Amino acid sequence: MVTIDLSAKSKAAGGSIGLQGYLAEPTGDGPFPGVVMIHEAFGLNDVMLRQADRLAAAGYLTLAVDLYSDGGPRRCLVATMRSMLSGTGRAFADIATAKEWLREDEKCSGRVGVIGFCMGGAFALLSANDGFDAASVNYGQLPRDLHSALEGACPMVANYGAKDRTLPGAAAKLEHALSDLGIEHDVKEFPTAGHAFMNDAPVGPRPLRPLMRVMGIKPDPASAPEAWRRIEEHFAKYLQDH
Repeated sequence: MVTIDLSAKSKAAGGSIGLQGYLAEPTGDGPFPGVVMIHEAFGLNDVMLRQADRLAAAGYLTLAVDLYSDGGPRRCLVATMRSMLSGTGRAFADIATAKEWLREDEKCSGRVGVIGFCMGGAFALLSANDGFDAASVNYGQLPRDLHSALEGACPMVANYGAKDRTLPGAAAKLEHALSDLGIEHDVKEFPTAGHAFMNDAPVGPRPLRPLMRVMGIKPDPASAPEAWRRIEEHFAKYLQDH
């Protein structure tokens, strides 16, 4: 894994001044399809880095963009969430910067997808109509005007948990909107899963973890493998050369 300095491109685009990302590279010479990975609300932690490694092992040049580059989670969380809720702002410039960096890299085939988890899932959904070739939305919050946000979106795979108390009914709402708009999609709600169910370890401040478990925010090893299989099949269909 290599740390990538994206600051020059990001500043020019109105993004984070010190933007960085973590590049996970597949084995071999390439070129490989690219994937921009967007982290959850707790930041680009070890769990997220392992998610990037997993995508690289599946054959994707994966750039995990750090939306908290300019100050860490404590300083950047509120502004980043505001950007997510408004659908505009620095975070979207950072995501676009990561996408263009991948497209310009000689190891990238030129086809680029976007994937996000939790907060990053919401950003992946909102970025799906911004020049990406495929999107993966994992327990991402839905915007108020869902149909407008999805207009012109690329093919999408989405994973949600039925026991996620933070996003009740989100999977059905997303399925309905994507069908209405005629966007190719595959949405699934996993019966035993809650929020953050694809994480391979608990995250967040330890004092909050009991409350998070009550809210259904925890790993679900029974559901995560199928969710990953669906993502890999979706990206293979839309990003790989056949």
